Amino acid sequence: MNPINTALCSYGMSGLVFHGPLLEAHPGYKVSKILERTKHESKDKHPGSQVVRNFDAIIDDPDIELVVVNTPDHLHVDMATRAMEAGKHVVVEKPFTLLTSEADQLIEIAEKHGVILSVYHNRRWDGVYRTVKEVLASGKLGRMVDFEVHFDRFRNYIKASWKDQANGTGTLYNLGSHLVDQALTLFGMPDRLFCDTRMLRDGALTDDSYDLWLHYPDFKCMLRSSYLVREPGPSFMIHGTEGSFLAWGTDPQERDLKDGLIPGSEGWGLDPSFSHARIHTDFEGKHIEGDYPLLAGNYMEYYDNIYEAIRNNAPLEVTAQQARDVIRVIEAAYESSRTGEVVRLD
Repeated sequence: MNPINTALCSYGMSGLVFHGPLLEAHPGYKVSKILERTKHESKDKHPGSQVVRNFDAIIDDPDIELVVVNTPDHLHVDMATRAMEAGKHVVVEKPFTLLTSEADQLIEIAEKHGVILSVYHNRRWDGVYRTVKEVLASGKLGRMVDFEVHFDRFRNYIKASWKDQANGTGTLYNLGSHLVDQALTLFGMPDRLFCDTRMLRDGALTDDSYDLWLHYPDFKCMLRSSYLVREPGPSFMIHGTEGSFLAWGTDPQERDLKDGLIPGSEGWGLDPSFSHARIHTDFEGKHIEGDYPLLAGNYMEYYDNIYEAIRNNAPLEVTAQQARDVIRVIEAAYESSRTGEVVRLD
């Protein structure tokens, strides 16, 4: 492999947990520079990288090929623009942008400079989600009539983090962008939507809960998140004319990355104690009821694809246009919550 010289634009949770370990373990990448304004926290895990103090040290380096813009949301547009104008390929942490017009602007810049632009929608490689795709494709449930997915957490206090401050972008952008991306990947754009966002925690300064209804002609689709769910129910509930599929838990990869496990190691992306699923249906003349085996998740596949796109001109798995559509839905969802009305997307 010809490693891609890569730079990380921050080393908070995103750099430490989601991007750094994958890039360090992947033979197709060399993490050459990491932007840390004042600290040197990346040196233990990335001893071969240079810590830099400003963004210019990344985009002015002719050896840097790929820039991972994993900074607070409001910085994405400026940093991605500057990197692409310097001829760098760019991966942007989700959410892509805050406005659809900004996403359109970045897409135009990428096309102008002939660089790759993608967004880190890693939850497409969750094991439970991959299993959901397999169940739907198999037709085991008959014609689907109801699709509901939850991405909940329990944190009943306000953190001293930009995400929880007044200029934070809220749970619909933070967690919701994953669920919207999954829904659009499965079903395409809905024709209309309705959304209710709320600030439920004491002292909340930005939304920490939402219910987002996406309307499709033949079925209902509900996406929900809240930071006040201590005892979570199913993460996926899918009902069809022949039966139901339910899954509990989240993907173990986030926990394993936090614990310092090596991506791609034995048993990676699969932990029956962390998530499980059940099915109850009639299919091909047989009654099926019981536990359903989950597929393994693998976030490394996202960076496999980025490597192939940069080195071998392979098509992107997550395109900027797809990520732009996610922002279009989120913008419309906030409009719906603000007005209390259904918003059409056609």
